[in-house]
Amino acid sequence: MNPRERIFVAIDTTDMEEAKFLATSVRKYVGGIKLGIKFHNINGLNGVRKIADDIPLFLDLKYHDIPNTVAGAVRSAVTISRPKIINIHASGGLAMMLAAVEANLEAANKIGIIPPLMIAVTVLTSINDDDLAMIGQDYPSYIQVKRLALLAKRSGCDGVVCSPHEIDILRLNCGAGFSLIVPGIRPSDLIRDDQKRKMTPEAAIAAGADYLIIGRPITQAPNPAAAAQLISDKLIS
Repeated sequence: MNPRERIFVAIDTTDMEEAKFLATSVRKYVGGIKLGIKFHNINGLNGVRKIADDIPLFLDLKYHDIPNTVAGAVRSAVTISRPKIINIHASGGLAMMLAAVEANLEAANKIGIIPPLMIAVTVLTSINDDDLAMIGQDYPSYIQVKRLALLAKRSGCDGVVCSPHEIDILRLNCGAGFSLIVPGIRPSDLIRDDQKRKMTPEAAIAAGADYLIIGRPITQAPNPAAAAQLISDKLIS
């Protein structure tokens, strides 16, 4: 895979014009864009499709509900927005993930597209061990990540979202063919923000990440295209 194809830019806005500008600006330098619930709640799946019509899309809606509801949501999302990657919460359980995987394949086959990667979210990168303890999980985050990742693999999911610091343990337990999508990616000179478990792009790729999610270092830069090019060029060099 070309290193640039590993980067998905997280576009965190509700404004259609701003989202389109950012997507157009970075498309030559990255593998795709990520749109999430903030954009979707205002603009819907049709709005998502307009922005990502000519660039690969990671649809980041993190579905988490009863199996039948999630299956229906996945069918709609795949049919309308045609993403490259779609995600669900692994904490929804095995039955929910099985339903999502099946719905994803059915919807993709029905409209004649390559099935999106079905990715499970393990532990959000904004959560650390203290946060887990507050919700009754009195063990290190990597244990919960490993547990949920193995459950996701059992369900037929294509991979998981994880912290860069969990790449090694997930590769060991889930195998080389299991995609690891890594947020919390920040250039080394960026100030601290709400991604508590983070890593530089170069270090994450060296550790074995398949895809990197990079947002503010690109989208809030004075020149988003130049920022995207700089980060992707560093991965190539």
